[in-house]
Amino acid sequence: MAVFQRLVRFIDVTGQIFFGDLGDKVPLSQEELQGLEVDVFVPGFLPWEEGFKMNKAKAIVKKVLSPLPTVPQFLCIGLNYLQHAKEANFPIPEFPLVFSKPADALAGPYEDIEIPAEAKNMDYEAELCVIIGKDLKSPSPSESLDPYILGYSVGNDVSARFWQDPSRSGGQHAFAKSFDRFAPFGPAIISPGTLGDITKLTMTTTVNGELRQKSGLDDLIFSIDQILRHLSMGRTVRAGTVVMTGTPSGVAAFMKPVPRWLVQGDVVEIMLEGVGVIRNTFV
Repeated sequence: MAVFQRLVRFIDVTGQIFFGDLGDKVPLSQEELQGLEVDVFVPGFLPWEEGFKMNKAKAIVKKVLSPLPTVPQFLCIGLNYLQHAKEANFPIPEFPLVFSKPADALAGPYEDIEIPAEAKNMDYEAELCVIIGKDLKSPSPSESLDPYILGYSVGNDVSARFWQDPSRSGGQHAFAKSFDRFAPFGPAIISPGTLGDITKLTMTTTVNGELRQKSGLDDLIFSIDQILRHLSMGRTVRAGTVVMTGTPSGVAAFMKPVPRWLVQGDVVEIMLEGVGVIRNTFV
């Protein structure tokens, strides 16, 4: 896989789309990145493809896009933070709880998210995202999974809780979370070497500037290694798959005395230390 620190995908001032490396710069907003000149990679390749290498050229950022143009799918883990399990009054799971989002759930880090008329009781979920950089299937217990991880991002597992209610879902999560653009992530893909020990990082969510979620990643129940081994048992997890690893406590559904659902006009910002900030307005 290509060597980079903070991989960003963007439209430049001439209208061309590039992958570029932000280096040491942690992307905190679209405005902060606009006008920035960055080193770019040879166009026409994805980060896990052989031809993906530095172009010995630079380009100026005009608009930041989703880190990947498409994804095979989103694989998601539910109930993976200890404090979130406690606020939901659910038992600690013995195995990771898995569901998926389709490719069309993909959205960029600064895109508006449409609330469909059918999507009710809207909620946010801050998530550490793991981007797979090499097809993974049934690794041996002694095999390191480091070569399979392209990098990390931060995302929002947007959810319409009305459709997650067991009376409508049969206990299945996917339908409530699979509307178009219900999986914004970014703003860049951070290499594992750049980010270091993820359990030392903090993640937050604000809604219209109000802090709703704040947690260290050391509250994760299942580690990244455990999650990836579980997901790849007897099945192939394709390069480009985004794994959303669960959300901390503080979601709208469990706020007291009543849930505080997202509505049109709300601005959700999710920050992961060392990764950056995504900011999506719900419309």
